[in-house]
Amino acid sequence: MQGILDRFIVIEGLDGAGTTTQMKAVAEAFDEAQVHCHATFEPTSSALGTLVRTVLRKEVVTTPLALAMLFAADREDHLHHPINGIVRKISEGAVVISDRYLFSSLAYQSVECGFERISALNDFPIPRFIVYLDTPVEDCLARIDSRDQGRELFEKQEFLSQVRDNYELIFADLPESVVFMRLDGRKTKQEITSAILATLKSHSLL
Repeated sequence: MQGILDRFIVIEGLDGAGTTTQMKAVAEAFDEAQVHCHATFEPTSSALGTLVRTVLRKEVVTTPLALAMLFAADREDHLHHPINGIVRKISEGAVVISDRYLFSSLAYQSVECGFERISALNDFPIPRFIVYLDTPVEDCLARIDSRDQGRELFEKQEFLSQVRDNYELIFADLPESVVFMRLDGRKTKQEITSAILATLKSHSLL
């Protein structure tokens, strides 16, 4: 671990947990409050992130370890890109909020590649704020199926159950200075957003 990044918020959860919805809602709240905010996501929209997405959509086949390396490469670029990287944005005074970060790699890729290997690939800074949308696997899969877009690579019940277990192990070992929010992903969008914003306000981010 390379330390903790202040003014960095990450939203995590299983596929279908609602991470993208909450990232957008929280970013909108920052905009309304006229607080400089940079909203982002992983995999990114860069060439590296786009390649990752082709694997997730099962358009390209590769090994689990190669995919984990692609995720890590996309994350390195996401953090340190000289123009729009997370570190650059924070240094310019922005609050950065990301839909997923290294915890997704630790939870997902370690199912097939082992935790130590994936942890070694992801020696990146930890965010000060982590939101975990704790949503049952069955609820997540029902939401995914309702989208009528087909399931991606990891969207299977047994696999996601292992991912959920991995999240529990990861979040049980966070540094004390990290602000960790576990929220029931079955609550309404508004209830979840309100809970996140209340915590961020209590830490003077809003």
